[in-house]
Amino acid sequence: MSTSANETGLIRFVMIGGFLGAGKTTTIGRLAQHYRDQGLNVGIVTNDQATDLVDTQMLRSQGFRVGEVAGACFCCNFNELTGTVEKLAAEDRPDIVIAEPVGSCTDLVATVVQPLVRMFDAQFDVAPYGVILKPSHGLRILQGEDSGGFSPKAAYIFKKQLEEADFVIINRIDELDAEKVDLLASLITEAFPGTPILRTSAKTGAGFDALVELIDQRGEFGKKILDIDYDVYAEGEAELGWLNSSLKATASEAFDLDAFLMAIMNAMQKTLANSHAETAHLKTIGLWEGFYGVANLVSSDTAPILSLPSNCQAKEADVVVNARVGISPEELRQQVDDAIDAAAKKFGVRIERQQTQYFRPGRPVPTHRFSAPK
Repeated sequence: MSTSANETGLIRFVMIGGFLGAGKTTTIGRLAQHYRDQGLNVGIVTNDQATDLVDTQMLRSQGFRVGEVAGACFCCNFNELTGTVEKLAAEDRPDIVIAEPVGSCTDLVATVVQPLVRMFDAQFDVAPYGVILKPSHGLRILQGEDSGGFSPKAAYIFKKQLEEADFVIINRIDELDAEKVDLLASLITEAFPGTPILRTSAKTGAGFDALVELIDQRGEFGKKILDIDYDVYAEGEAELGWLNSSLKATASEAFDLDAFLMAIMNAMQKTLANSHAETAHLKTIGLWEGFYGVANLVSSDTAPILSLPSNCQAKEADVVVNARVGISPEELRQQVDDAIDAAAKKFGVRIERQQTQYFRPGRPVPTHRFSAPK
């Protein structure tokens, strides 16, 4: 780092935003590993409207120290965010904290960055705020062809996230041809002139050095205060059904954990397609004795992928499913339950359901909001 957290005496606070399914968790995991390899203590804070978050489980499985702010977004639960950092610091004060906000959240500069800068300047050194562009929905939304399968109100959140960014990351370049990446970059420049654009792959590490270099910069950042309509914002968030579910899968004979996770994703893709419901993000993790696998579905027009294979056969596993879909929470729960049951039948697995939360997010009410930058 150009000026390390150790030299400043402050905790370097890095927040990476982006829409549901943009690749925030994979990016944050790679960043955390980079700083850890430098000999720095790293803490991670994940965020969700509910408990049982795949992201938290996955990052902890990689050996990172992770705190979770559950039940509300960072902006609406700001004191819990700072309190979670204090808990991470209780045992071993981190040099860097990397925060992952809820993927349907925006206005984070006014409600998180500025409060940290103004109220906690003796504790935190705040990095430039980067937002990851999700190509699968971003191309459709920025071209103005439609709302990426969502309503205009949900697309409003997507665009506001990009508007407040100090820099935008085009992720998944390993999955896109160069022409499409160039098109995305030109659309971002047209909509948000002057905003730096990075091209990366969180999966392969392509473009990662440039990302680290930009995050490590000091200067006039975190000052893009949005002119935002909270009625539209709230209605856009509330159009998504949210579900977090945890369960234990057991079998008398060892089963392929990765194939089981993919079976859940494939079944979900089919049922959601039949319902004409747009997927913001579906993800599931399976954990067994230090092994873990993760499967994702990030939009209705892409295929499910096994993003992190466990490569293991297991007789039991803890499984967490997170779903964010443009459908009613009740219907979403039924479809998730049916997909799990179908996968269990296929693999001869018994399911013990432990906890399921399903709902629509409530209206965001920030703890603090500054209408002008410091």
